[in-house]
Amino acid sequence: MKPLHILFLLIIAIQNVANFTNGKMHHHSPKKHKHSRKLSPAPAPAPAPALAPTPAYPPSIPSDPSYGPTQPNTDTNTTCIFDVTEFGACGDGSTDDTAAFRAAWKAACQVENAVVLAPSSLEFMITSTIFSGPCQPGLVFQIDGVVMPPDGPECWPEKDSHQQWLVFYRLDDMTLTGTGTIEGNGQKWWDLPCKPHKGPNGSTLPGPCDSPALIRFFMSSNLVVTGLRIRNSPKFHMKFDGCEGVLIDKLSISSPKLSPNTDGIHIENTKAVGIYNSVIANGDDCISIGPGCSDVDIEAVTCGPSHGISIGSLGVHNSRACVSNITVRNAFIRDSDNGLRIKTWQGGTGSVSNIFFENIQMENVRNCVLIDQYYCLTKECRNETSAVYLTDVTYRNIKGTYDVRSPPIHFACSDSIACTNITMSEVELLPHEGVLVDDPFCWNAYGVQETLTIPPIDCLLDGMPQTLAENSLYGC
Repeated sequence: MKPLHILFLLIIAIQNVANFTNGKMHHHSPKKHKHSRKLSPAPAPAPAPALAPTPAYPPSIPSDPSYGPTQPNTDTNTTCIFDVTEFGACGDGSTDDTAAFRAAWKAACQVENAVVLAPSSLEFMITSTIFSGPCQPGLVFQIDGVVMPPDGPECWPEKDSHQQWLVFYRLDDMTLTGTGTIEGNGQKWWDLPCKPHKGPNGSTLPGPCDSPALIRFFMSSNLVVTGLRIRNSPKFHMKFDGCEGVLIDKLSISSPKLSPNTDGIHIENTKAVGIYNSVIANGDDCISIGPGCSDVDIEAVTCGPSHGISIGSLGVHNSRACVSNITVRNAFIRDSDNGLRIKTWQGGTGSVSNIFFENIQMENVRNCVLIDQYYCLTKECRNETSAVYLTDVTYRNIKGTYDVRSPPIHFACSDSIACTNITMSEVELLPHEGVLVDDPFCWNAYGVQETLTIPPIDCLLDGMPQTLAENSLYGC
């Protein structure tokens, strides 16, 4: 073959290679993409359905509930476990194991990420105890067995407080968790003749008298309580006072329907609280929110039998009460004396503002939606010229059935200080049995209906009252 022909064939081959490279192979040149090649991203998982819009004020809590509860650190390289049985606890249900728990706590308090462990398959009886800090961060109190107080007032040591049993005081970054049970042994306290409670035929005995709250957190921050069963408290099952940054998740709280003053979770003077994925059945408020609380988020809670979810009571003895930014979403309330309740005494000052109830299902609930500014435990309370000011309260997508003994919607606002900016939207409440006797009730309540309600509520006043509350008395 002549040199000229060879040169011509080489030119054609080079052109074909160039065309092929600039076409199909352009995006896969190994030389060009040797260090920068990118794999196609895996398809993003479908987002979980949004149960409810996130409020504009998410509380600053120590853990995101969407990722599950904070679990104890089980890395043996970084965790020291202080088993109470190694400090002398018997766990037979009758021996006083208080000294062993106190010794284990004292030792664990000095160690970062320590775990105080009450192991499974054992029952520990301890007397009233204050577990105080400050302690090293990351402290975990893990109850996998059963922990309980003495059985009733006759067994209660005289020197011990009758107001509280387990107290956690001045702590930061602490977790109370486990797979076990905190048993309150409340029956003998409920049966005291001084206890106010309803008997089978509606009988009431005089009272009240001292009984201990089962668990109290006081002056503490960045707390997590998760996973436990808490039962049969003599009084409140769990109380938070003067705390900030609280996450409560996956609790089971239970006591009989007629057990007196057995609130499930009570908070006061506490901020930035999240209560999630919990089941509460008791003889008083499922969750009660006292004065000084703000930025509280409650979601996926089942209540009942109970007295419902309550804000208050507020303003007792002419006191000042400030509560704001409370959200309750995706809750189920059944067989309860009240549903969503705000209760204040006459004569108080301060305000309740920015309250949001959304996606609440009711089943056989008396007083489903209730504002009561005439709250009183006797018949001797007088009307006063001042009251806690209620404003910006929203009820959205509240549905279910009610007990016809009471109207399902009752807004009794103070004579002197009106409730303002009440919003009703998609509220549909039908009789559980029978027929409604009384229509919804409103008194000095201003608000709007964004949609028609069932039953119809025509008693809300339009606009705003001519005179609003004075900022000096009612601002917070």
